[in-house]
This record gives sequence, structure tokens and C-alpha cells, in this order.
Amino acid sequence: MTSKANALSGQVALITGSAKRVGRAIALELADAGCDIAIHCQRSIDDARDLKSTIEANGQRATILQADLLDPKSWPALIDSCVSELGGLDILVNNASIFEPERLAEFDLDHWERNYRIHVTAPAALAHHAASHLARSQRGKIINIADIAALTPWPSHLPYSISKAGLASLTKALAVELAPDVQVNAVAPGIAIFPDHYDDATKDRITSKVPLKRAGTPTDIASTVRFLCTDAHYITGQFLPVDGGRSVSM
Repeated sequence: MTSKANALSGQVALITGSAKRVGRAIALELADAGCDIAIHCQRSIDDARDLKSTIEANGQRATILQADLLDPKSWPALIDSCVSELGGLDILVNNASIFEPERLAEFDLDHWERNYRIHVTAPAALAHHAASHLARSQRGKIINIADIAALTPWPSHLPYSISKAGLASLTKALAVELAPDVQVNAVAPGIAIFPDHYDDATKDRITSKVPLKRAGTPTDIASTVRFLCTDAHYITGQFLPVDGGRSVSM
């Protein structure tokens, strides 16, 4: 019987935006389960190198794939590089994200298109290019990192919220399209990690609305991704909030 420690032994995971923050936690969690990791970053190359060293020191293989997900040429290249360097692809985690404020009164077309490109189009394209590899593995998983803002959009971050809702819808569509060979689910953080510019008063105000009365952590998200990859053999097409109950009290 495969132990929890090596439940993903021999598998390969590509995690977009994985050099730091939540993506880094996911990479470390899947590596801890025995997975080899393709670390994607755009600019955070020093963080990516540090993560690669950490993963390799713990006995797993890792490679760094640097790409701008706004560039359509990067989508097939990212999948091809992962397969070439690590020998296959079993798990795709669409984690890369941007979080920029914008209200309707501030409507900016470039901003909207950038959000959709990162949060919807790139994940769809990566799924398209990865599908044959994931199906071939007979254990393929796609995990999309959405947001509870997909359920109740935040007026202060409108393109972010609406594009994350698009990612949630994409999750359901892909789950049907790729079944039964690939399971597709979305994990929706509430507070996984606060933006750097939030002051203590803002953090306290937000946390006070969470039924569990604490902020979440990157590890909370990463352990949920691990569960979906190791134990959730009969779950697909689902949107799983990991938010301390915030989405049911909004």
C-alpha cells in the first residue's frame, strides 16, 4: 500500500506561479507527497531557485520554467518543457494570479483583458496542451486556484472577481470534457495570505467576518490541493472554498 508520504511517487506536477506565496506552499506539499515539481515563474527567479534547492534537498526532482503567461506562445512551450525535462505530466495546478484593484467607474480594457488572460485563457490553454499527457498518466489531475470572490464579486476588484468566476465555470466544463481520464477541481481561498499593503486594522476587520476567527494560510490551501491529488478519487467538477466559513457568512 502506498503511504501518505509517497502517495504521489513517480508523478510530475506543474504549478504556475509557484516561486512564492501560495504556489510555493503547494509545490512543497506535493513534493512532500513524492511528486517531482516543475516550478513556473515569470520574474521571481531567485525565489524559484531557492524553492528548487529545497525540493531537491528533500529528495525530489525539480526544474524551473520561466514564462510570461500573457504570451500565448508560452502555453504550449510550458507543457512541452515540463514533459521534456521531467518525463511526463500528471498534475497541473493553475495557480498564477494577479490581484489589482479596479471598480467599474475605473474601467480599463487592458486591465480586464489581462485578468482574463491570466485567470481564464491561460488555464484553458494549458489544459488543452496538457490533456493528452494527463490522460496518458491514468491519474491526471487539474486543480484551479480560484477565489471565493467568484461567488460574491468584490466591487473594489471587479475584473479579478469576474475572471475568477470564469475560472470556476471553466473548472466545471473541463471536468465534463476530460472525464473520465482527468479529474478537474477548483480550490477557492478566502484569506490565504494577506497582500503586503494591508495594515493591521484592515486585517482585523476582514478576519472578524470569518466564522473560524482566523486568517487562512498557504498551507491550508496546499493541503487541500494535496487531498484532491491523493485521496479524492471520486470528486470532479467541484468548487471547494477553503475560507474558514467566510463564503457562507458574506
